[in-house]
Amino acid sequence: MLKTLFIWVLAWSMAGGALGQTEDGSVRPRPSHHGEKGFQNNYASFEPKSVWTLMQWQLGAARDGLPKPPQQPTPTVAPDLAFIHANAKAGALMQPAVTWIGHATVLVQLGGINVLTDPIFSDRASPVSFAGPRRVQPPGLKLEQLPRIDAVVVSHNHYDHFDEASVVGLQQQRSGPPLFIVPLGNKAWTEGKGATRVVELDWWQSQQVGAVEIVFTPVQHWSGRSLNDRLRTLWGGYAMFASDSHVFHAGDTGYSRDFRDIRERFAPRQGTQGFDLALLPLGAYEPRWFMSQQHVNPSEAVQIHKDLRATRSLGMHWGTFALSYESLDEPPRALAQARRAASLPDDDFFVMAIGQTRKLPARAPAPAVLKLPAP
Repeated sequence: MLKTLFIWVLAWSMAGGALGQTEDGSVRPRPSHHGEKGFQNNYASFEPKSVWTLMQWQLGAARDGLPKPPQQPTPTVAPDLAFIHANAKAGALMQPAVTWIGHATVLVQLGGINVLTDPIFSDRASPVSFAGPRRVQPPGLKLEQLPRIDAVVVSHNHYDHFDEASVVGLQQQRSGPPLFIVPLGNKAWTEGKGATRVVELDWWQSQQVGAVEIVFTPVQHWSGRSLNDRLRTLWGGYAMFASDSHVFHAGDTGYSRDFRDIRERFAPRQGTQGFDLALLPLGAYEPRWFMSQQHVNPSEAVQIHKDLRATRSLGMHWGTFALSYESLDEPPRALAQARRAASLPDDDFFVMAIGQTRKLPARAPAPAVLKLPAP
């Protein structure tokens, strides 16, 4: 566990930020989350941890022998490549489906396109190959097994969500490069790794990909890849809207009112249905004194599920990298307890095996609004 200190010290770094300008060169008002020294959250200001606090966290793990070895390995299954590839080419006949590749990397098939979330296919979540958190299970699909990826959505620039080798590999897919959709501040870095199709978004901005609208939303987290870029790039989640499915990807997040805001923002287009599926993080949450501002625990993930009024949620961000005090296999057990406490059916918030595909029922068409003639 002590070796992970290297990657975390790199990530807690210095900040930066600037006012934007309009096309005519005049200064435009700074959005509230564009701070003087970098980006910030809506409901809790990010406070950097000191090196001493980082050492306390790591030394506590070493003292107590944490994380404890898992009672059982993270479940894996052979991917259903025949379905995945046939579905990828089905166009308007595509069945909404998700495949868990591992950690926060999920293949989302909806609206006739293939979307990949937070890509990491590398062996380590680290800037170097010899240190940092190491993968305990291989990806559920290898890069070369993926169907044509139309869009890659990146929630933030931490190494376990935005992996350089994976960006390079995806850019080289035989059918042509995907569109990378990244938070503000990440376009130049992505293009520097060879990506030729990159769009960066601020909160509530959107990008159309085929018949799917992808909207970047607030969540509570932070950013940084080195000792001098803390908070210089934005972070967030993604709402994906297709006629056959509405899917939300939270990336990494602490619990905040942002999820009720998201529900309220999209209520006019969703009605009472909410999201058909939410991809919500479960792991890397202990100890709470260190992690609560940035990573939800399973009970808080259940509350996000309820705040979004999601029909179903998939628990991800567990079982792949040992990033905190809890055992790799603890999050599903804690989720089961949280579901029972919330009287939530098991199928409403579930976990999957790495490599597993789950087919989703197509979303019911929105009811037509009857317009009565004016009196």
